[in-house]
Amino acid sequence: MVQPNPAGDRDIAARDHVRAVTRAAGSSFYWGMRILPEDRRDAMFAVYAFCREVDDIADGTAPMEEKRRQLDEWRREIEALYAPDQVGAETHVLRALSRAIRLYNLDKKDFFEVIAGMEMDTDDIIVAPSCKHLELYCSRVAGAVGLLSVRIFGDSSDSAREFAIALGTALQLTNILRDLKDDAGMGRLYLPREQLDAHGVMLGTPDEILESPKIPEICASVALRAREKYAEADRLLLQSDARALKPAVVMMMNYRRILDRLIANGWHDLDDDAGLSKPEKIWITLRYGLL
Repeated sequence: MVQPNPAGDRDIAARDHVRAVTRAAGSSFYWGMRILPEDRRDAMFAVYAFCREVDDIADGTAPMEEKRRQLDEWRREIEALYAPDQVGAETHVLRALSRAIRLYNLDKKDFFEVIAGMEMDTDDIIVAPSCKHLELYCSRVAGAVGLLSVRIFGDSSDSAREFAIALGTALQLTNILRDLKDDAGMGRLYLPREQLDAHGVMLGTPDEILESPKIPEICASVALRAREKYAEADRLLLQSDARALKPAVVMMMNYRRILDRLIANGWHDLDDDAGLSKPEKIWITLRYGLL
């Protein structure tokens, strides 16, 4: 007679949950991670599900104090996963994360950096940050995820870590340029203040700033910075294990294509997010991930 295995059943449920969360997002991330072996893929899906949970807190409608409480609770939950006397994780995401941490020796401080990035959005609504503040934000919300990712991919060398930071910044800048209108709807604008000042754009609400005829020029300057970061990632990839980092390359090529479309469109229609079709994502996955 087969004995019941509650722990095994919970592990399977956790795995299925993070897979479903990532698949439902329909993002370029999902396609990039599909080329990984199953254990590494599920570890990346666990990281994605964690990021989705804390991002949803930051973007939610709860009062600031409640958002802080929920993010603090996530910090305590992550801390508990690293405790020597850790007990069984209670939620699907935590259980999946616990397994990923054990398998790939993920660094606790990288999870904390992601949470700190969410707190930047929660504690002080970001409107026209300084270049330095924007760089820190990108490092936390995207670079830290990259550092977790390269460990899972199988290359935690110094060059791979530098690659992760450069690529994370490039991806986040691309997101910023793609999501201007959606971010403005939440009262946020991530275009750097130095660029607004250089083009003579007065500070105001995000919607007011986006009405300026100088926005296409400002966005073009930020896009140039994103391209520089992609080029930096290219150089660092040559010094890293390019085969191990193929999932990151798939994401990079997806987002580069989005950036190229945004540049071609010139930010004259902020409703156009330059998104890729499913066939395009499949082609990029085959071209850069499997061939």
